Amino acid sequence: MRLILHAGFHKTGTSSIQNFLYQNKPTLSAEFRVLMRPKIKALCDCARGFSVNRNPLDQGLFLSEAAQALSALDPADPRPVVISAEDLSGHTPGRHRLLSYAATPALMQMLVQVADECLPGAELTFLFTTRDPESWLRSSYAQSLRATRQRLGWAAYFATLSPHADFGPVLDEIQTAVAPHHVFTAALEDSQTHPLGPATALLDLMQPSDALRAALVPVSPQNRKLPDPVLDALLHLNRSDLPKDEMRRRKADLITQALG
Repeated sequence: MRLILHAGFHKTGTSSIQNFLYQNKPTLSAEFRVLMRPKIKALCDCARGFSVNRNPLDQGLFLSEAAQALSALDPADPRPVVISAEDLSGHTPGRHRLLSYAATPALMQMLVQVADECLPGAELTFLFTTRDPESWLRSSYAQSLRATRQRLGWAAYFATLSPHADFGPVLDEIQTAVAPHHVFTAALEDSQTHPLGPATALLDLMQPSDALRAALVPVSPQNRKLPDPVLDALLHLNRSDLPKDEMRRRKADLITQALG
């Protein structure tokens, strides 16, 4: 069995890739089994929990959910399995006091361990999408302003997370952790010239037939960028003493107005 895991990183075109997989799923299903976060939500939640606490309980929960998810795959089905869920890498750095993807190598190693037990002989391939460090930091910061009560200004956020925004070192650790399986990377910037966008790198690893690939349709980019004045307004709301529900309502109104 071939198992292709696109397990991260956040804010590197992952939403666009998953929207592409969702929109093209009827076509892809002829040759592939595609799983995304809704189908493995419990596993993703356990990965995020482990990334924060790194304790034996969270490790056991992740291993248990991984075994349940992989055991549900029919080994008699000849179609390769494609899993795309960036939360398998843990929480996004910048949240829950996390500064980096330091837990990701251990999470990937546990997935290999469970695959070896549940799917003997499976061929695992890992894909991690990446992004220029400053571009990633800006996107990550904007998302944290939208989704959390992030109170740091841009300068402080950049100073805190920039030492960890180069994914090269953690990717080296991941390759060591999952050896002899292979880890491939694809930069978001390199996908801009491809008609199918960020999904191109994943498709290259999937190796669909020429006929299937020709039938796939592109999708619009996800998570449009918010203007700087809107980010400033979100930061102001995050720093306010408004009750959580009221703050969320005002933030939602701001974002809706900005994006139309």
